[in-house]
Amino acid sequence: MVCVCALFPPCASAAPVQVKYKEGITHGFLVLTTEEGAAIAYGDSTEVVHGNNVTAHLSYHFKDGSLQQEDLVFSQRGTFRLISYHRIEKGPSFKNSEELSIDGRSGQVNVKYTDDKGKEKFESERMKLPSDLANGLVLTILKNVPDNAKTELSYVVATPKPRIVKLEATPVGTEPYTILGSKREALHFAIKVDIGGVAGVIAPLVGKQPPDNHVWISRGEAPTFVKSLTLSYMGGPMWRTELASPVWPEKGQEEKKEEGKDQKK
Repeated sequence: MVCVCALFPPCASAAPVQVKYKEGITHGFLVLTTEEGAAIAYGDSTEVVHGNNVTAHLSYHFKDGSLQQEDLVFSQRGTFRLISYHRIEKGPSFKNSEELSIDGRSGQVNVKYTDDKGKEKFESERMKLPSDLANGLVLTILKNVPDNAKTELSYVVATPKPRIVKLEATPVGTEPYTILGSKREALHFAIKVDIGGVAGVIAPLVGKQPPDNHVWISRGEAPTFVKSLTLSYMGGPMWRTELASPVWPEKGQEEKKEEGKDQKK
């Protein structure tokens, strides 16, 4: 998840990223926390492969009932190319409800949102989408890029009118972490929104320049996502996403439950 929302001009596209590591069938468990570490949502990330196409689903269910969900289909035939994308954000954890849909083939982009008065509005535009469009694909792409070079990607944001912006993902070095005492390293990427032209000069002055997002990828023969720190929404807090492990009930608790069932019978 990478959130960028502001008033941006269109930008030139770069070449799509070459596939080095193909995606496969996966199901990951995630936890979303505040920057201070308080858990606010649990998440599921799944991928299913059909030939050269991958269908991916990412959802976060918040403690306060909010929902953030992404569904996308992309091709990994030689390069990563977005075919379709759909994102929903709603509930008290978000300033406004928003739904963004992208048809990568036709260029149709729709935005449905509620304004500050709670009124539902709709924006629709047929856009010339660049081949390196990375909505929903940022984490996948970062597993396939060089360790020592900046990667530029295109991204559609809702302002609320749809706009195309440029993301700059720069590796800033490796950082250590451990798994049960086993020392590992993850490559840290800083992701900046490149705002060109007059808007780029004005944005910091009016508070529209979003902070950098951060992603950590474990490299090696099988690169994998480790952690991210991303903007929740424009003007909102930073949220951290990390991998989660299932928690099983203790054996004694299970035995007590079974005893209770037997007594009721």
